[in-house]
Amino acid sequence: MSGGVDSSVVAAMLAEAGYDVVGVTLQLYDHGAAVARKGACCAGRDIHDARRVAERVGFPHYVLDYEDRFRESVVEDFADAYLAGATPVPCIRCNERVKFRDLLETALELDADCLATGHYVRRSVGPAGPELHVGADPARDQSYFLFATTRAQLAQLRFPLGHLASKAETRALAARYGLPVAEKPDSQDICFVPNGNYASVIEKLRPGAAEAGEIVDLKGRVLGRHEGVIRYTVGQRRGLGIGGTGEPLYVVRLDAAARRVVVGPREALAVRIVALEGVNWLGDCAFGEAPAGGWEARVRVRSTRAPVPVRLHPEAGARARVELLGAEEGVAPGQACVFYAPEGSRVLGGGWIAARSSA
Repeated sequence: MSGGVDSSVVAAMLAEAGYDVVGVTLQLYDHGAAVARKGACCAGRDIHDARRVAERVGFPHYVLDYEDRFRESVVEDFADAYLAGATPVPCIRCNERVKFRDLLETALELDADCLATGHYVRRSVGPAGPELHVGADPARDQSYFLFATTRAQLAQLRFPLGHLASKAETRALAARYGLPVAEKPDSQDICFVPNGNYASVIEKLRPGAAEAGEIVDLKGRVLGRHEGVIRYTVGQRRGLGIGGTGEPLYVVRLDAAARRVVVGPREALAVRIVALEGVNWLGDCAFGEAPAGGWEARVRVRSTRAPVPVRLHPEAGARARVELLGAEEGVAPGQACVFYAPEGSRVLGGGWIAARSSA
């Protein structure tokens, strides 16, 4: 229970259905600092809101101190990825390592039958076991952030909101249950990044991380200076500070080792081949048993993108090569590439983008 409307409605729904509900909220960062925070999950105010919902519905509520686990599994990884010139997705790491690994293990140790969350995805049982599917509301679907969920975890997870057609339905249910969070705004920022200022968080975690360097074009010609590679992402156009070049320029690549930001025209962003590592496969057959020519699938290379058709080519060591059937822009190392069935709503897993090329 994050203290928001989604997980609160899930708890109320399950209690109404007769389940023996226990609410759990994770304290993920310093409580003293969290009390003053607004607009992010697992902060002091949100813990209070979750407790109020538990009292209103009538089930026990516990707060677990996962601050050390969260820092080691999510925050440190976030900082290191940016220092390496990648663009991380900490919400995926949190689901993968903190919620669906550590918290699920704790829940099972307490003899819980399952762990229910407020994510907008659907779970169903197919011929080969539990399957993950996109949420019914495309605008709320969170499957991109859950690609690392394993089959074993899916057997113990439940997503009661995945079938709802809109967030308005969730708020209507919250109002019907009389929950004090029925009109609470959704969280927007990454919980440990206030106001979306990634660079300030990384500088605090890694003093000296924002070393100045050069902004260069694709031929290596110096066009300007920057105040730290951590302030840039692939595909970025605004805020480069290199006006007068005669054409719009975009961040094409980040060379963290050389402290260089490489820029170029928009066509330089086009990617056809994506190399993945850390692949998690949720298909019925083993990933390595792909037919000749690879698996036919669709992928998302960013959470806001629509799935596009590809061929997936398995490689040794939980790696894969993704062959995009049409070029994609803004594909960045550190982001997730999530697999979907060629047709329908099933999620087939995904992996982490390690490299990409135009051919």
